[in-house]
Amino acid sequence: MTFDIAFIGHYTKDTIVYPTVTRVVDGGAFNYGANVAARMGLRVGVVTRLARVDWRVVESLEAIGVTAFARATPHSTCLRLIYPTDNLDERTIELTSSAGPFTLDEVAELDAKAYAIGASVRGEVPTEVVEALAAKGGILTVDVQGFLRIVRNGSLVSDGWPGKEDILRRVTVLKTDAVEAELITGEPDRYVAARKLATYGPKEVLLTHAGGVMVHHDGVFHEAPWAPEAIRGRSGRGDTCTASYLSRRLSAPPEDAVVWAAAVTSLKLEAEGPFRRTKADAQALYERLRRRA
Repeated sequence: MTFDIAFIGHYTKDTIVYPTVTRVVDGGAFNYGANVAARMGLRVGVVTRLARVDWRVVESLEAIGVTAFARATPHSTCLRLIYPTDNLDERTIELTSSAGPFTLDEVAELDAKAYAIGASVRGEVPTEVVEALAAKGGILTVDVQGFLRIVRNGSLVSDGWPGKEDILRRVTVLKTDAVEAELITGEPDRYVAARKLATYGPKEVLLTHAGGVMVHHDGVFHEAPWAPEAIRGRSGRGDTCTASYLSRRLSAPPEDAVVWAAAVTSLKLEAEGPFRRTKADAQALYERLRRRA
């Protein structure tokens, strides 16, 4: 079976610490992403690793039509995300356990029009697995966070990603946020940073920031703002944006896909956990954002 999109990444059990409340939610880029793509009516596959105690996440995705290739591991990947202030772009992330790296056999038979790698930390998706997915010939989407981050004293930090060129030259769509883009390029201006990232090989650079999302493609920028009624679920913003952009990009140009991504992600921001709204909800907000442009 050929999927429209296949998501590769760990399930993460996320303890989210806000200044006034702490919540535990089921996370993971594959989880956020598959919920979006499946609710858009696409054929979706996921490759993930998690402990049997958390298998309900696999079952919930299968219930909405997702095909899951899941490997049981002794421990799930567990993260603690700490937001010390009301600025939800400032956070500290701690890794308390890991489900271990993916292997070549886990992706060997995977066939899709697009592959989306969403890791939590470098080493979760080894370089040889990235190379194997790139060799399949579909669209390859990579979120920089899974390669920029390393574990230091139990926390996820950036070391600038040495050797990034070997991965980036294989990438079709690169997802980053403004902070990560500056860490990689040294450029505080997000437009300059996106252009610099494009020189490493990605055909499209999708960049999220506090005010919205933009994409750099063929030397041109297209942008759209976030428009949630209220922000109640910051975690998973980038994963949702990536999946919604990629879902739309399969059949639409970048300037359309970026507005669609802003609409879907805005709706996700209104609640903790993955996107669970309808395609009609997204279409209505998309049309409002298009009228603003």
